[in-house]
Amino acid sequence: MRNPFSIASSLSAAALALVALPALADEPKVTNQGVTPTEIVLGTHQDLSGPIKSWGVPVTNGMKLAVEEINAAGGINGRKIKLIVEDSGYDPKRAVLASQKLVEKDKIFAMLAPMGSPTVLAAQDILLDAGVPQLFPVTSAAFTYQMDPKKPQERLKFNNVPPYTESVRAGARYLMQDKGLKKPCIMYQDDEFGKNVLDGFNQAVADVKLTPAAVTSYKRGASDFSSQVAKMKADGCDFVVLGTIVRETVGAMSEAKKIGFAPIFFGSTAANVVEVPELGKEVAEGFYAVGGMEIPYRDTATGKAKDWAEAYYKTYKMEPNTQSALGYDEVMMFAHYAKLAGKDLTGAKFLAAMESGDVFKDIFGMPPAKFSKTDHLSANVYLLQQVKNGRWVVLKSDLKN
Repeated sequence: MRNPFSIASSLSAAALALVALPALADEPKVTNQGVTPTEIVLGTHQDLSGPIKSWGVPVTNGMKLAVEEINAAGGINGRKIKLIVEDSGYDPKRAVLASQKLVEKDKIFAMLAPMGSPTVLAAQDILLDAGVPQLFPVTSAAFTYQMDPKKPQERLKFNNVPPYTESVRAGARYLMQDKGLKKPCIMYQDDEFGKNVLDGFNQAVADVKLTPAAVTSYKRGASDFSSQVAKMKADGCDFVVLGTIVRETVGAMSEAKKIGFAPIFFGSTAANVVEVPELGKEVAEGFYAVGGMEIPYRDTATGKAKDWAEAYYKTYKMEPNTQSALGYDEVMMFAHYAKLAGKDLTGAKFLAAMESGDVFKDIFGMPPAKFSKTDHLSANVYLLQQVKNGRWVVLKSDLKN
């Protein structure tokens, strides 16, 4: 015969469990896969062969350098990081296939620093549905950190780079006010990335009570911008926001120079990279962009950033840049919060550590990062930079909305 007290206790426990169900339902499902006594498996998809490989390759290199450094020091609470990299070619379909493989076959614990707005957007639900955190995508698109309170799985999204919309708004507004510009225009990539830049442009124009003189777009992968640039010249634009990445930025300004069109050009964080002045040379002189960190040039970096820059150059025979520093930072940030989660690492404990408000400080002087249950974006201060004599120079380090 069963103990009546045991039966009562069981019924009481069941009742308590039923009462707790609504609260539990508000908590996201977080995976525990990819964690063994000796290893943490992370995945990423990058553009290693497509139109923005100038971002994907150095980001990947920076991530690998961080993984090697962490593992050489004993790992995270005794676990080594295993990083699996897939090439998306900046193709949303390939990003989806890569994410499915990483989640289902490789059993990753988290997706770290995936590359590109359209590619990240296409694959994001695969991760969230599987309970795999999407951490610090290399895109500033709002969907990478904004959360719907009615969708608990969206709490698995975190980002730490300046959002395109807010940073473009702050930088464009400042330049229009500072220089007395009257005929703002935009040329943007017709996808999720470009539309975020367009939103920032529209908000900035509204802030200064102006009307856009021209709004034009191009398809991802395009290389001919003659019609867009000709339209902006014909419309008398004195200020052009470029919702472009690297080669498109240089291509648009080269076309402008060819036809004698010389407005003030301004770009998003996607164009705030050393490749723009390197490829554009004199065409890029004077170009403005907003960014999240000072460019870590090897001959001017100091302290730990200098040591990192030298190690990067020695390892890859490439000069360090924003992209490689960002890739390094993303792994180091993951390690910070995974260590905080403790030796008994689980998905739930990692999420709690991420949302704890604990501060991560990098070696490159980016604003300190911290997250909470309701705020999964750490970047809200931006740097206005300009190309001078072939290098990016910080003009203003406290841009805010």
